[in-house]
Amino acid sequence: MTKKENSKFEDSNVFEGMTSISAVIKGFENNITDRSIQKILFDKSKIKAKSRELSFLKAKSYQLGFEIEITESENIDKLTVGNTHGGIIALCGNRSLYKLSSECVNQYGVYFILEGVEDPYNFGYSIRSLYAAGVDGIIVGERNWMGAAGIVARSSAGTSELMNMFVADPLEAISIFKSKGYTVISAGIRDSVSLFDTSLSKPLLVILGGEKRGISRNVLDASDKIVRIDYGNTFGGSLSTAAASAVFAFEILRYNK
Repeated sequence: MTKKENSKFEDSNVFEGMTSISAVIKGFENNITDRSIQKILFDKSKIKAKSRELSFLKAKSYQLGFEIEITESENIDKLTVGNTHGGIIALCGNRSLYKLSSECVNQYGVYFILEGVEDPYNFGYSIRSLYAAGVDGIIVGERNWMGAAGIVARSSAGTSELMNMFVADPLEAISIFKSKGYTVISAGIRDSVSLFDTSLSKPLLVILGGEKRGISRNVLDASDKIVRIDYGNTFGGSLSTAAASAVFAFEILRYNK
């Protein structure tokens, strides 16, 4: 991670580029989040090349009440981590993450708990795969990477602003989901069954750990079964959380078709 990234990812509500900004708008309009845009900074040198984007943002600014500031590119670069923003960034407010309750849970859904993810990029990449595979929501702990929301949005291609997200301790979440008739599976190796040889019928709660720390023992013990991803070669390492998320989520999607 670069020095510039280190200085900004701790607490960032700067959303870079139209993909992230459009997701913030869509998430707010669809009542998925309460995150609002406070101001758009638009590179004056991009006005002609990105006139369509500017027109869209102007229309939304009238509806949602945010300001658009036409400015120099240097002022945008000072606030950004990446260089793929295309000269358009949004300064946004915080998103409220609500505590998980049984009322939040769909009757026949698929939810994921992401426990111990090491960085906001891996977290964002995981959300991207889970959203694409049709997962209904994710559960995070009180300490999570949504403080670095701009980076998470960029790495998730905006899907972090479109994904239902709730806060709960993993054991508390397991209790809530089991009370709703969910099967709870955790990714692991010891006493495990293959992902490709087990029932993945909905409703389902899947728990994934970070590649370094994995899933805590008490969470594994509370799960209905431990499930592993079988490799094609002899390999003693772990997949990244993002890779494991994709494998689990799309296998669940395939299984339930």
